[in-house]
Amino acid sequence: MPPRVQAAGVIEHRNAGVLAGVPYADEVARSCGCKIEWAVREGDLVAGGTAVGVIRGELAEILRAERPLLNLLQRASGIATATRDYVDAVQGTGARILHTRKTAPGLRSLDLAAVLAGGGHMHRADLSHEVMVKDNHWQALARSGIGLEGALAEGRKRGVTALYVEVEALDQLELACSAGATRLLVDNQPPATVRAWAQLARERRPGIEIEATGGISLANVREYAEAGADFISIGALTHSVKAADIAIEVKI
Repeated sequence: MPPRVQAAGVIEHRNAGVLAGVPYADEVARSCGCKIEWAVREGDLVAGGTAVGVIRGELAEILRAERPLLNLLQRASGIATATRDYVDAVQGTGARILHTRKTAPGLRSLDLAAVLAGGGHMHRADLSHEVMVKDNHWQALARSGIGLEGALAEGRKRGVTALYVEVEALDQLELACSAGATRLLVDNQPPATVRAWAQLARERRPGIEIEATGGISLANVREYAEAGADFISIGALTHSVKAADIAIEVKI
């Protein structure tokens, strides 16, 4: 590329969706000596064919920035768009859509920010954010002799207030409630079971939160929300994301 040739590149969101990843795109542009002038904001819903911004700088540097900038925007916008679809599907129920830790290695902060841009809510970002006892932890606790009550008590002793327990059977539900769990994670159960278990858990421990996960899609997410789930966590938001169609058209 000839040196010192100034150019501009129109960033086009070719399919309808939610724009996300703006701070990451800005950083890529900055590192290449370029600047993006945005026409829309992070989290905005845009129509297909929308020019969302213009990147300006030396032609060679715009071309250097192009691929990583688009990779980040495409992934983040795909996640945000999928999240918005789920959020819209449970509108009016009070249920909140959560991400999981099933994120791309090295890109967790991007993925989680994109879920928030799409209207979703924060779950744990890593193992230090809350106590979560899942199926393998149940097995480990049984072998260790500590038990669920001891594990949750240790969490409280360390100042942790979010004590989440995955349950797959009624006996686990009863034990989790008596041990002081603050949220039950109901995994891979139909909406009818979520409804019944939620009612029972709230009788045993008023105020306990109910999170549904596993086997949930756009086709059935509202059923889970109407069954009484306070939270619905969707791994597919980040592990099976379809990238948005975003491109840069350079003009000299």
